[in-house]
Amino acid sequence: MKKIRLGVVGLGHRGRLMFKLAAESFPDWVTPAAACDILPRNWFENRGQFDKSMKELFPGTVFYEDYDSMLKEAGLDAVLIETGADIHAQFCEKALKMNINVLSDIPVVATVEEADRLWKTAQKSKAMFCTGANANFTRYSLIMKHIADLGFLGNPYCMEAEYIHWSLPGSRSSVMLNENGNWRKLLSPIRYCTHSLGPLLALIHEDLIRVSCFGTGPHADSSEYGQYKKDDMQCAQFQTASGIVIRVMRNGRCRAQIGHHSYRIFGTEGYFERIAARGSKNPDVIRYNSFRYYPAFELTEQSGDIAPFEMWEKNKEGHGGCDGLMLEKFFSSLRDGTPPPVSLREGLRMTIPGIYAEMSAKRNGELVPIRYPWD
Repeated sequence: MKKIRLGVVGLGHRGRLMFKLAAESFPDWVTPAAACDILPRNWFENRGQFDKSMKELFPGTVFYEDYDSMLKEAGLDAVLIETGADIHAQFCEKALKMNINVLSDIPVVATVEEADRLWKTAQKSKAMFCTGANANFTRYSLIMKHIADLGFLGNPYCMEAEYIHWSLPGSRSSVMLNENGNWRKLLSPIRYCTHSLGPLLALIHEDLIRVSCFGTGPHADSSEYGQYKKDDMQCAQFQTASGIVIRVMRNGRCRAQIGHHSYRIFGTEGYFERIAARGSKNPDVIRYNSFRYYPAFELTEQSGDIAPFEMWEKNKEGHGGCDGLMLEKFFSSLRDGTPPPVSLREGLRMTIPGIYAEMSAKRNGELVPIRYPWD
């Protein structure tokens, strides 16, 4: 079977890492064919992330400054969309219209109008759209889904998630994450809810249909936000048609030094929690109990033997291995002609609620109905 000719658009910190991970970890499957960015230095110069520049690492890869030219000339089978989160959709649409398979980072779209347009474009395309929801491939998410699929939790009726990304003014991570633009500073916290909603929505078959959200107001100094004024934290409460409630807390800055991702699931037959690290002395922990599984009748710390979780062991680069597992599933789907590991519909289910939650926050918590392209 011929190799997948792979391209990438967006060569910031994550774009460089993902392209390198895909090319070097799957040499029998992938040919690193083309890369595109409006800043040539991200390809030709060593940006400090690796020992060499991307040009030195992949001398046979053609670099483009124009995305349209890359799509027309490079003969790609698939493209990684690694631009800023506020402009993913336009790059996805162009590739799909040319029947080039897409793996797009999340959030998938920035507006409801983009969601409608991308959905229609994908329905007409012969290409696959895969949502790059790497949070769905973390160890704790896979364990959580495995325990739920076994029926140990019964039916979830209330779920919670927090994504706390603590920060210090002028920290290295803040500079690195914003090296090619300010989308993280521009985006209100609740809009980046995909890491929280993705793993939870994988457990239920309903869409979220309404939301109420409140924000704290801005308290950060100008060294962190500059001219951008937004809530430091936002809390949203979503609901499905049957009454399942999901609460999400998301921050833009805080001094808590905790994180990043925590989850709690209350089910009719059991309970699950994954509590992220609380400082250096309190590491991540997973606990659950179940009235259907006698060994876990009492609240039990997960030791690893209950869930034979998948984890990508070839390379721990990329969020502890979950990026590699996600890429492996994507490439396998392309080779085998099977559905994507996380579809566009699933990606929009975890993205669109954040757009409506932001609307609610701007209206001081007003209850807002959520609409999807397939409604």
